[in-house]
Amino acid sequence: MPREAFGPNHAFLARTEILTYEEFARLVSVFAQLGVSKVRLTGGEPLLRKDLETLVSMVAATPGIDDVALTTNGSLLATRAMSLRAAGLNRVTVSLDSIDPAMFAAMADTRLALATVLDGIAAATDAGLSPVKLNAVVRRGRNDEGIVELAEFARAHGHVLRFIEYMDVGDTNKWVLDDVVPSAEVIARIGAVFPVEPMPSIRRGEVAKRWRYVDGSGEIGVISSVTQPFCTDCTRARVTSIGELFTCLFGSRKLDLRALMRAGSSDDELRRAISGVWSGRRDRYSEVMRVGGGNEPRAEMSYLGG
Repeated sequence: MPREAFGPNHAFLARTEILTYEEFARLVSVFAQLGVSKVRLTGGEPLLRKDLETLVSMVAATPGIDDVALTTNGSLLATRAMSLRAAGLNRVTVSLDSIDPAMFAAMADTRLALATVLDGIAAATDAGLSPVKLNAVVRRGRNDEGIVELAEFARAHGHVLRFIEYMDVGDTNKWVLDDVVPSAEVIARIGAVFPVEPMPSIRRGEVAKRWRYVDGSGEIGVISSVTQPFCTDCTRARVTSIGELFTCLFGSRKLDLRALMRAGSSDDELRRAISGVWSGRRDRYSEVMRVGGGNEPRAEMSYLGG
């Protein structure tokens, strides 16, 4: 969320527009009845939500849900990791684009100290949220020189590292293709220092291609949404904080689930509405963009949560 667009005078949503935890929990239950078994809480920064542990416990207690994960920038994780684990959180993913303090601050455009994030990662490990997953967006000419150093850090601490190709995430990051470091190059750079071999997929819909270190010291993964789009196998739905259902990270079409709930729709009516949208989805933005298209309006990634 660029500072020039979301500065001190930005008008945030009224609290009444945001779903209550009870409404979120109801939607999770409806999705679980449709076959969803994994829920990830993302943002914005989810740990800014008051009493997030309450929502975690409600989601974890939902029949059919067997995996509850959280994506965070790590700023508040050190003091919350234990309570989140006790509430039922299974996994945590922390955004970490560099372990160089200056580059970390520049990539995230943040005043947050790198040490604070590293303390949060350590606390998550101690709380049993391990292995902690680290997400690193790689941008040429910025943090790409630190790829091997970041891999070495993850290896040494038992974390699972995912390198993400720098994506066109809307109109605010001024994306150009020249800034993309292809995943194949990332693997080649790391493999030259720490030999790796490919790992088989565990399930359909995995967005990361996984590689393990030949010496047995863990794994890394690459998410190649620019050079090798995976739209065909995508199994992810996204619900925003105000109850909008999107079927694509780059989607422009949405279903207003909040309006349906607050108008008195039954769970069966919600299931039918969701099923109708999901079965009719035609989203393949990354594939279209790769061949020179993808100019239709879309939501910002900071709005949908990544």
